[in-house]
Amino acid sequence: MEFKDIATVSGKPGLYKVLKPSRSGVILESLDEKKGKLVVGAAQRVSLLSEISIYTLTEDGASPLKDVLQKIEKEFKGDTGLEGADKEEYQAFMKHILPEFDEDRVYASDVKKLINWYHIIRSQCPEVLEDTSDADSGEASPDNDSDKAQDT
Repeated sequence: MEFKDIATVSGKPGLYKVLKPSRSGVILESLDEKKGKLVVGAAQRVSLLSEISIYTLTEDGASPLKDVLQKIEKEFKGDTGLEGADKEEYQAFMKHILPEFDEDRVYASDVKKLINWYHIIRSQCPEVLEDTSDADSGEASPDNDSDKAQDT
């Protein structure tokens, strides 16, 4: 599975694997033990994780979600230690992972969702968290510059 094959649905918890488009929307499969299928129509907002970025104070204004998740994997290897954390702990965690993140626009609830997504991806499709940019050129691909959708 690739990062672009994983989606989130507004108003629904968890992450979903994109299976295929249908006449009325898109067919998704939940990334949990149940593997339940869901048809999502045009009325519901579906966001691919490859299109999501986290607000930063850098010139670009955002950092792709994939890069942030790969940093978390590289440093914590699954043990973030944030179970039952409070707002300050989430903000401190984010500051550690992405020092230039925009504290005014990235809330503790966003960081909590990020950690939840990280754990889902790590357990269901860990290959997505492998850092392939080091093998290529040592930097993230320039394709990510055009995809600056903000949805955390």
